[in-house]
Amino acid sequence: MLAEATKANWWKRESGGREVLALALPLMISSGFLSLMLFIDRMFLFWHSPPELAAAMPAGMCYWTLLCFPLGLVSYVNTFVAQYHGVAQPQRIGTAVSQGIWLGISSLPLFLCLIPLAPMLFRFFEHPEEVLKFEIVYFQFLMLGAGAGVISAAQATYYTGRGITRVEMYISVASTCLNALLDYVLIFGAGGFPELGIAGAAIATAIAQWIKVIAYFFLLRRPAVRNKFFLPTSRRLDFTLMRRIVRYGGPSGLQFFVESLAFTWVIFEMGQNGVIAMAATTLAFNINSVAFIPMNGISIAVSILVGQKLTASRVDLAARATWTALVIGLLYTGIFAAAYLAIPDWFLWGHARGADPETFSAVRDVAVVLLRFVAVYCIFDSMQLVFVGAIKGAGDTWFVLRTTVWISTIGLLIGTLGERQFAGGLYWWWSLIAAWIFLLGVIYLGRFQQGKWREMRVIETEFNPKT
Repeated sequence: MLAEATKANWWKRESGGREVLALALPLMISSGFLSLMLFIDRMFLFWHSPPELAAAMPAGMCYWTLLCFPLGLVSYVNTFVAQYHGVAQPQRIGTAVSQGIWLGISSLPLFLCLIPLAPMLFRFFEHPEEVLKFEIVYFQFLMLGAGAGVISAAQATYYTGRGITRVEMYISVASTCLNALLDYVLIFGAGGFPELGIAGAAIATAIAQWIKVIAYFFLLRRPAVRNKFFLPTSRRLDFTLMRRIVRYGGPSGLQFFVESLAFTWVIFEMGQNGVIAMAATTLAFNINSVAFIPMNGISIAVSILVGQKLTASRVDLAARATWTALVIGLLYTGIFAAAYLAIPDWFLWGHARGADPETFSAVRDVAVVLLRFVAVYCIFDSMQLVFVGAIKGAGDTWFVLRTTVWISTIGLLIGTLGERQFAGGLYWWWSLIAAWIFLLGVIYLGRFQQGKWREMRVIETEFNPKT
């Protein structure tokens, strides 16, 4: 009876399983559809041409790395919206969202200027010519939608920061389905369209990103939104609030950038082990995205709940929400970890369907080994995502940035030394990734337990009940 009561209490209590999952599940579904889109996108590319698949990972990571800083910056508006919501300041919510949108708009010319630099960037890593040409094309077309990705992330904070995550889910699911449809049409030339291969995959992604911007634009123009949250008068630049967003969101964006830059460097180093190694690596990360990307939804949910509970002077509920999210995250990733070990071919089935059997056999043998690495580290990945979400939701972004810089620098130095001096090879880099993620999980757990986040806030003093 006591055990049953405890379980019921865990589920029904404030900041318990039901509340956390109600907020996190739409974000997980939204992120899950993104991972599904990436899975389908790369599966189609593997069917079309293995060198195109090999090119998609490094070029896609380079695109993502350049997107990380502005995306991380504007996404941090979530924390401002959550904390303003916690102290019932709707007019400040509208102003914060508008500043995020302005930051997104300002990123547009920067992304477009990077398009002609792509050949110089990718030739630096001396990848095989058959892969290099696809990397350049894929990157250039992806950049056409990069600014839209930042703008839509800023627009979404109006809903997600207040805990209304279903709207973001609906828009992401719809745009992802459109992306998948356009992928098939443009990669293979279906329905009378030209066969564009990897260029078609990138064009489909860019179109889907701009569709999201348009959808949010019309939603935010509704009278109920404009009147309650003062959006018509909040569109002007508020330099004081903008500086505050940059002060706290800047480290968050830089952390994303440094982490992604380090990971991209690792991917490029792996690419020097040949097309089979790179294709297998891409397959392994593609499969892991099904477990990893939805965990970002839990991380965002934790960040929102911590921000709301702290400004409502309920630190105990902020901590409880974090531990609840950790349980959910470990259960979710634990299922995938077991499946990666027990039934790896189940995840590879779709890729095998449209691929040349001889080529797939060589890639499959390496990918199965790599999935064992994924099974080991994905548990700690969920741990670090939950605790990062918690401390960033309070405003502890500088610690996260410093940790990322130090761990990334040390990891790259050790990895490069092992590769150059001892011919470490593909499995050396994968061992390093597993150790890297394990260390991050332990560090962020320690920081959360230390408790400094409990006294942190990002909103102005006059709205902060703790200061």
